[in-house]
Amino acid sequence: MGAKGCEGAPGIDVAVVGAGIIGVACALQLARQGLRVTVLDKQAPGLGASFGNAGHLATEQVFPIADMSIVKRLPAMLMDPLGPLRLDVRHLPRALPWFLRLLLNLRSAPFARTVAGLRALNEHSLAAWQRVLGPIGQLPLLKEDGSLLVYERPESHGLVQGLSSRFQEQGVPVEPWGREAIRLSAPQLSEHLQGGLFFPATAHMLDPYAVVCGLAAAARAVGVQFRQCEVLGGALTATGITLRAGAGSVHAHRVLIACGAHSAPLVKALTGIRVPLDTERGYHLMLPGEQERLPFAVTSFERRFIMTPMHKGLRLAGTVEFAGLKQPARMARAWQLHRLSQGLFKKALSTEGATPWMGCRPSLPDSLPVIDQVENGRVLLAFGHQHLGLTQAAITADLIAQLATANAPSAQLPDTVPYRLARF
Repeated sequence: MGAKGCEGAPGIDVAVVGAGIIGVACALQLARQGLRVTVLDKQAPGLGASFGNAGHLATEQVFPIADMSIVKRLPAMLMDPLGPLRLDVRHLPRALPWFLRLLLNLRSAPFARTVAGLRALNEHSLAAWQRVLGPIGQLPLLKEDGSLLVYERPESHGLVQGLSSRFQEQGVPVEPWGREAIRLSAPQLSEHLQGGLFFPATAHMLDPYAVVCGLAAAARAVGVQFRQCEVLGGALTATGITLRAGAGSVHAHRVLIACGAHSAPLVKALTGIRVPLDTERGYHLMLPGEQERLPFAVTSFERRFIMTPMHKGLRLAGTVEFAGLKQPARMARAWQLHRLSQGLFKKALSTEGATPWMGCRPSLPDSLPVIDQVENGRVLLAFGHQHLGLTQAAITADLIAQLATANAPSAQLPDTVPYRLARF
């Protein structure tokens, strides 16, 4: 999470470490339960990984972030600096144990647990977002228009059909679309597209950063304090938690660790557990002159990236890079997204005024987040959502509020057992 120091005033019920979409959504829900909440981050709300996500509420993505084919692609990952999946050679010694655990989690039993865990969160995600955004007047930023996966090559037809069957087996609403359906709904897409899959129960945000800012404003309105400082460590005390923050300290009854890819050191300091957390560095390219190109998010099956229409333009996002937290961004990967778009439209996308971005998404090798409370309730945990942080933020906030208040489990919420820290 180094900017200013911050001193903790007495009477903090929950100190939330992390001002991304997860931390801010949780802070708002905790405050609505009557708790005194302070959010700590070295940046202003929403300026980390939450600033540049793809904007897609990916409720259809119930499968892990990788499959066994990753073994075949590993040499190509090391060789292609601009491919959709890249592993930096300098990060290889740290990444190999993580990849080994990922592969072990692709065995049938753990794979099935992952799918069930992702499905349970995703099935509740849109309703949770509606409950959060409605009362604060931000529901217009949520566009429930579905999303489309397209394919270009005739030989991809069978693979896409198989994928459709897998989605149907998991209860994910999906509709096979042919060329005519694509032409009628997204007429600016190229006519050489063979077909696709439409997901009617997905959605997208018109401005993900504005969503975080709106949640932060709503949180402030119910008493949440935001302090800009870097949390450097912490310790359990007889009365709660002490966090080393900048040049000072913050004392609270409980802490919520929600600082994404930066969560592991604080988890280790407060619980003694070393979580196998790595970062998927994701890139986007924002095209401000292309607001009207698409009616909904469109993903390319072969090219493996997504295009999401937003208020400020068309956001091209995707690619996964494993290079740790400290390596500088390789912005050529962001510009590569424009090259990937070429041929998908009747008319090429304009890059005038385009801006590249990179952010670090927190990923665990079983593709499930940690949503839990430990240390007799003094440590709450909400991190590791990989590329589903935006999708699962609102339902995660509901679950954290339930855990923090010891409320009886609600029928509206999934069981938290699959997301417990103890699995590590």
